[in-house]
Amino acid sequence: MNELNDLITLIKSRTPIIVVETEDEVRTYELIRYATQHLKQSFYRWSVTDGLTMANNVQQTDRGYQEPMELLRYIWSLKYPGVFVLLDFHPFINDPKNIRMIKEIALRTDQSQQIIVFLSVKFDLPGELNTFAARFELEPPTREIIEKIICSQVKNWSIQNGGQNPNLTNDEIHKMSRVLFGLSTTEVKKAVNQTLRETSAQDHILGIGKLKYDILKQSSVLAYECETSNLSQVGGFKTLKEWLQKRQMIFLGEKNMPGLDAPKGILLLGVQGGGKSLAAKAVAGTWGVPLLRLDLGALYDKYIGETERKTRDSLKTAERMSPCVLWIDEIEKGISIGGENDGGVSQRVLATLLTWMAEKKEPVFVVATANNVQNLPPELMRKGRFDEVFFVDLPDEKMRKEIFSIHLKKRGFNPALFDLDSLSQVSDGFSGAEIEQAIVSGLYSMASGSGILTNDILITELKATRPLSVLMAEQVEALRDWAKERTVSAN
Repeated sequence: MNELNDLITLIKSRTPIIVVETEDEVRTYELIRYATQHLKQSFYRWSVTDGLTMANNVQQTDRGYQEPMELLRYIWSLKYPGVFVLLDFHPFINDPKNIRMIKEIALRTDQSQQIIVFLSVKFDLPGELNTFAARFELEPPTREIIEKIICSQVKNWSIQNGGQNPNLTNDEIHKMSRVLFGLSTTEVKKAVNQTLRETSAQDHILGIGKLKYDILKQSSVLAYECETSNLSQVGGFKTLKEWLQKRQMIFLGEKNMPGLDAPKGILLLGVQGGGKSLAAKAVAGTWGVPLLRLDLGALYDKYIGETERKTRDSLKTAERMSPCVLWIDEIEKGISIGGENDGGVSQRVLATLLTWMAEKKEPVFVVATANNVQNLPPELMRKGRFDEVFFVDLPDEKMRKEIFSIHLKKRGFNPALFDLDSLSQVSDGFSGAEIEQAIVSGLYSMASGSGILTNDILITELKATRPLSVLMAEQVEALRDWAKERTVSAN
């Protein structure tokens, strides 16, 4: 295990203070125990409730030292090496006397080799001690370990429920482990136990992404989108659908090819109402992974440094949710050109986002959408940031027929009963959203009239609508002309 080797190296280097922030206390504790056994060093455990015990000696009785200062004085007095794991010490760390005592221990490390490991969910080390400290990050359990946990929890659940079988196949367990990757062992057990209470195995898999997000969520900036679509429910987008299909197995880790990196993401430019947001949702639905939406507007905070912190926390949560799709809607509104008046915050957010996109190792597929290309910074547009830039144009006649069919079926109507050719011709210049709204208006007319939705009602509503391509003809045409030679058509 790489993490075990890293911990052994850290202890051998005589780093006086090691900070571990994790919710996986049991697994971390066992890792430290293995490391001390390998190094043949004494291993102690302390908590405010149990005091100090010699953890690698089962016959060792409780030594007391429940009070923090009493404990620290004892560690300072020892003349032989030892590793001391202090659990949940954060309420006591800012006491000036404790800080000074820990510093005294750290200054004596070359002589006595005592090492203090602070193990807590959250631990802010005082600045005076940073010189002596190193942070150790625990790697998340592997997919294989997660599958073993799932099987163990399924077995326990079956025993507790009189031998009842939850009907989870090996393939479903494999899919669950993929979604749960990034959680601690404790969090995995919690999610699996909650999921097993559901009645349907398929419901387990569909809902476990939401459970994972509920465990990880830290703010309202990153939202979990429960409503996802499938690419079969999206009219048109032929080129985009083929592009995504070629990359699905690589992204999900179901197929490995040496030298071929997992896809990073795409940028969808286009006319408003053309279906960019629907396409983003459909990527997650088709690939069967969670969909997270990053609200760039909610990132900005009046307090200095908070915007940047929120950005980092959101991206870290997305990584822990991987594999997933991260949808950044209307990205130009959060990192647009001309943001000098905000004190450089938007530029720092952009720099953080670009660095993360270039260096991330976890399978987080970014789908960014934009309406105004003029406000996008050049560094976001260059090759390497996104795998491809797609342009979502107004639907052609064939696509409009497909869109009418999809929305009529969605509302319980048989498309074969309508003249889709005539509807498609009358709706020339309409976006997908405008076609949907024409159908909705037709339903209102139907409800207040004969109670039957007819072709004539829909045509009347279409003719009464002035689409965006008419209301803002100059801007729409300028965008289409710009994209013609610069982007790949999504249709």
